[in-house]
Amino acid sequence: MPSVLIEKNGVVARLILNRPDKLNALNLDMALELFRCTEALKNDDTIKCVIVSGAGDHFMAGGDIEYFKSLVDAFAIEGESALPNNIFDLLHDAIMNLTTMDKPVIASVKGAVAGFGLSLMLACDMVVIADDAVLSVAYCKIGTTPDGGMTYFLPRVVGQKRAMQLAMTGERFSSEQAERWGMVNYVVSADALLDKTNKLAKQLSDGPSTVLARTKTLLNQSPEASLKQCLDVEASTFFSCMVEHDFTEGVTAFSERREAMFK
Repeated sequence: MPSVLIEKNGVVARLILNRPDKLNALNLDMALELFRCTEALKNDDTIKCVIVSGAGDHFMAGGDIEYFKSLVDAFAIEGESALPNNIFDLLHDAIMNLTTMDKPVIASVKGAVAGFGLSLMLACDMVVIADDAVLSVAYCKIGTTPDGGMTYFLPRVVGQKRAMQLAMTGERFSSEQAERWGMVNYVVSADALLDKTNKLAKQLSDGPSTVLARTKTLLNQSPEASLKQCLDVEASTFFSCMVEHDFTEGVTAFSERREAMFK
């Protein structure tokens, strides 16, 4: 069974981390499959929204310690040649695929969320999380530094001091704390997680897809841009929207007090 699955339901695709017996912990095979699946979804024009979730009771409990232990043992005998030289390329290309694909990406989160699992969650555009989930940056607990964009996403969301605290202590925190710090959008009961995620995915997939894609790009570019650059790009994209069907439909529907039917 593949370690990452894609399930499609109309215009919504679910990307499923599929090592439930290992709490969906990351190994080299999962890194390869995650890249392959995100690449496929990025290039699939029939899909309007992607949901990232974990099989079983957890999202992702970080790296697979058994896999890391095998690397440690091999390193003791073979040196650096025993270490994989492509895992970071695969993982980081997967993160870039999620952040640059022209469709909304929702993380549907439950159970353990640690290490790269937290990076993956933060890379998604929105997060729906179960109220009993437990989160941690965790990397320092196994003697390594963060990856997966953690040092990019975390301080931008929670601020530098909080990011330092979470990354340097590896302390666990709750869904409610994550919501308070701006890391997630919706906290729901575990029983309501699937329903809330599906409703949000439908809302987004029914929306003006080109507009949402442009909005995602604008927001993701803004941290590195000046105010003047943001204003210039906003003006350009707004004008591009004005000459397209969805702007006409949106304005007309609002005036006629009906739901818009976006293309």
